[in-house]
Amino acid sequence: MKRILTFIAVALALLTTVPAQAQLKFGLKGGVNVTNMSFSSDVLDASNRAGFFVGPTVKFTLPIVGLGIDASALYDQREGKVKLAYKDVESENTVKQQQVVVPINLRYGVGLGSMASVFFFAGPQFGFNVGDKTQPIYDQVADWRLKSSNFSVNVGAGFMLMSHLQLSANYNIACGHTGDVELKSTAADALRQIKKGSRANAWQIGLAYYF
Repeated sequence: MKRILTFIAVALALLTTVPAQAQLKFGLKGGVNVTNMSFSSDVLDASNRAGFFVGPTVKFTLPIVGLGIDASALYDQREGKVKLAYKDVESENTVKQQQVVVPINLRYGVGLGSMASVFFFAGPQFGFNVGDKTQPIYDQVADWRLKSSNFSVNVGAGFMLMSHLQLSANYNIACGHTGDVELKSTAADALRQIKKGSRANAWQIGLAYYF
């Protein structure tokens, strides 16, 4: 929470100290993501699945120096196909992560004339789970338990056309586990429980329009 408040304070300071040079634009953003899910377990394997994100966005730029900040509030859905192979148990299930994410990126743009520019960006992203926090992977053998919130980092680049249309690509890197998988072993092992962490990184391609 302290990191969130600090970043918001910095953004507000920029908005209030350079109003004459600043450009503030609002828009809509959407796109697709390909989740790269991984588990710290040798009995679980995950394959990539496509998801999507959509929501409002705002962009604050300083044209003279090429610096800016953008922030969004996006509904983000990610999926992964999980394969479980444990003793005599084998299964394949699709697990889903539904969250509201707030990416806040520092960006630097380079003009390619009056009609287009390229930009590079990086920044933190805060995610808040709004879907099912517990999802079964195989009946009562294993559950995937999502955390209520998570923190990640975005790194990417994009292309701006006519100051309105934006195409971007980035990699979203999860910092810490986004959830835990709880494996319940057979009765021969006295129902011993094993918890393994999971991460859900993602490649993202986004399209935004600023009014």
